[in-house]
Amino acid sequence: MSGVKGTSIKLQLLNTKIYLTNYVSIILKHIFIINKYLWRFNMLRHFELHFSERIGWLRAAVMGANDGIVSTASLIIGVAAAGTTLNNILLAAIAGLVAGAMSMAAGEYVSVSSQADTEKSDLEREKKELENDWENELKELTNIYINRGLDEELAMQVAEQLMEHDALATHARDELGITEIHRARPIQAALASAATFAIGAALPVVLAAFSGVNHVILTVSVSSLVFLALLGAIAAKTGGAKVIAGTFRVTFWGALAMGLTAAVGMLFGAHI
Repeated sequence: MSGVKGTSIKLQLLNTKIYLTNYVSIILKHIFIINKYLWRFNMLRHFELHFSERIGWLRAAVMGANDGIVSTASLIIGVAAAGTTLNNILLAAIAGLVAGAMSMAAGEYVSVSSQADTEKSDLEREKKELENDWENELKELTNIYINRGLDEELAMQVAEQLMEHDALATHARDELGITEIHRARPIQAALASAATFAIGAALPVVLAAFSGVNHVILTVSVSSLVFLALLGAIAAKTGGAKVIAGTFRVTFWGALAMGLTAAVGMLFGAHI
């Protein structure tokens, strides 16, 4: 009986490894396809890209990948430190991956939707003010340009010409600070967060599946710190920031989270 049970467990682990490998490959394939079409869209729209154009998706992507690696690796380390089987560790990790991805998507969508609703409300109010009080809106825009360094005559000319071209867009940009680059995009933020969380979380899960139960803590902790360092460096490079500072920041907080979770796992595992 024990031999049959051992064979059954090995088959379950093998099936889990195959499933996780296929899962990661499917995610990476879809991410590649999405990035290819986004790149084509950007090339058709404009050939010159700036770091500020990446703020929306970069923030959500970095946060999602970072949370995926840190939370799932910490979960694996905490459960393993409590002393349990590899099957239970993988079960907890996969549940954490799915729940975390959905939580990130829902949280980002709700948060960014609130921002989008606020922007929409401000634009509607500004549209009514332009319809009912054009002259005061012109004076308001003129004063904005005067405060930015233009003389009164030039500021008036600029305000008049820009309002004749597109009054609402001009006031949205210069009065409200709402631009196309920084507009809230809930669906984009939600998809970026969920996808990057799933990819980040899949990395420690796959490593845990392919390592023995006696080595899972060391394997997952070291590899996750390497992944976090690479993530910090890539995010800093993509955003035009200092690579060393970005790498250290992400790695430090990830190591702290995993260390605390391991301590909690050992503490409670000793009393179960």
